[in-house]
Amino acid sequence: MLELQGIAVSPGVAIGQVLILDQEGYRITRCQVAPADLKSESERLLQAIEAASVRLDVDREISSRTLGKHVGQIFSAHQQILLDPSLQNELLHLIRDEAYSAEYAVSTVFNRYAQAFRRMGSSIMAERALDIRDVERVFLEALGGHPTEDRFDKGETGVLACHDLTPGETARLDRERVLGFCTEIGGPGGHTAIVARGLEIPAVVGLGPFLYRLRGGSTIIVDGYRGRVIVNPDEQMRVQYLERREDRQSRAAKLESNRDLPAVTRCGTEVSLLANIEFPHEVKACLARGATGVGLYRTEFLYLGSANEPSEEEHYQAYSSVVKELKGLPVVIRTLDLGADKMGHKPLSEQEHNPFLGLRSIRLSLRNPALFRTQLRAALRAACGGNLQIMFPMITTLHELRTARMVLRQVHDDLCEEGIEVPNHVPVGMMVEVPAAVLMLDRFLPEVDFISIGTNDLTQYTLAVDRSNEYVADLYMAVDPAVLRLIKTSVDLARAHGIDVSVCGEMSSTPAYALLLVGFGVRTLSAPPSALPGVKHAIRAVTLEQCQKLAARAMEFETAREVDAYLMSHFATLVPELALGV
Repeated sequence: MLELQGIAVSPGVAIGQVLILDQEGYRITRCQVAPADLKSESERLLQAIEAASVRLDVDREISSRTLGKHVGQIFSAHQQILLDPSLQNELLHLIRDEAYSAEYAVSTVFNRYAQAFRRMGSSIMAERALDIRDVERVFLEALGGHPTEDRFDKGETGVLACHDLTPGETARLDRERVLGFCTEIGGPGGHTAIVARGLEIPAVVGLGPFLYRLRGGSTIIVDGYRGRVIVNPDEQMRVQYLERREDRQSRAAKLESNRDLPAVTRCGTEVSLLANIEFPHEVKACLARGATGVGLYRTEFLYLGSANEPSEEEHYQAYSSVVKELKGLPVVIRTLDLGADKMGHKPLSEQEHNPFLGLRSIRLSLRNPALFRTQLRAALRAACGGNLQIMFPMITTLHELRTARMVLRQVHDDLCEEGIEVPNHVPVGMMVEVPAAVLMLDRFLPEVDFISIGTNDLTQYTLAVDRSNEYVADLYMAVDPAVLRLIKTSVDLARAHGIDVSVCGEMSSTPAYALLLVGFGVRTLSAPPSALPGVKHAIRAVTLEQCQKLAARAMEFETAREVDAYLMSHFATLVPELALGV
């Protein structure tokens, strides 16, 4: 039995025969064309571009219809790569001047582009290299290559294991046959991860080199909750996971009955449960799971799903649709939380050696005021339709917060002068996700209406662990004592100043950790819609005193693993019906 740890990107458990996808892909040998055939070869290339464009159009339409418009936009971006005039000129140059075959020209150019992305040293840019590969494969198919779907036997059903998987390959997976997948590379923010979640296919990525250890026909388990992959599990492990999967399905059905019940402890302490969303269409899932609003509306999809910078109207339509559909429930819009390394539509900075500590989030917005103002204008306009709040990410200094608020005031005044209706006041908050923000929080609090603790980045920056890096993923633990001290300090300070505090990181989606946060004094939790029923059930099963004792004891441990073991063990006593597989 072989156990591997990777990065969970799409929840669920898949158990079945391993299907090993050939990682070699296309092999294009160097081939030159006779001078008399150069014109026809150029024409063949242009015809292939047209055919590939039609193929991407079909992929876009199908994906938009079945998975949502945001997924379809991925293929629109691929199409823009394909139709880029400079790319076409480069390909035609290799054919007309170097006498290369169309296939070899495509392979050469696209390989160079993909390698350039990978050399940037960013996991996000490495994922963008998959987009380049995807366009290349569609292009080569149009030139007469074998379809990518034929890279493994269509007659088999099982769990896919491969070096990587492009967004296009993922979108074209047969959900009836492919029970789940796992890859050697990849991270949680890539297009492949987004498509996998849309398809609801369990997936784990970033496992590192492991394909050489597999044998065809082996049984494999992909745990999309914990990021674990188990090869050739013994009978006990296989039965255990089967029982866990059945139990999760059974519990999910039962928990649906709690949708309209409040999240109140047995002693009467109320906790507000909000939802984290990335796309407008997720509002339906929020309401179906009993969310009382949106505590974190990630707006990055507007940038990642398109090769062009989104317009003010595109921002407005995305925000106003959510605000109106929630009919007065709070909607917290987080402004752009990307790094310059992730902005695919145009370069916003020189190449950065360490993007995670570089030009990102609020820094990027303040460095690009036109981009920032566009988003703020749309948000303020959308605020007229309901209860919208604005939150700034990765605030590190008072200067950043004050500058961001100043830009917001200027945008507000500009809209008023233009005769555009906007509210007199929109609540403004900040993310607490770097240690510097915690250390200076007493100075920040008088200048905000609320704060939201982002435990994902707070953990990452506190422990110096890149959570998308498979080599150190095991060190990333949100219940590390250092992180818990920062969370508790933030909550205590906010409550002392009378400022609302919420937690919107992954901690909020784990019932055992949610009770710990309630014990710290948190009264607002924001989590993915699918996690809300379980968290609500846990809150309704305990008293505030039990949560406080849980939190006090957790603070006494010296290591993250001790804290985690204690929380899971004690949670099993407090809420035994949810303990399996949490």
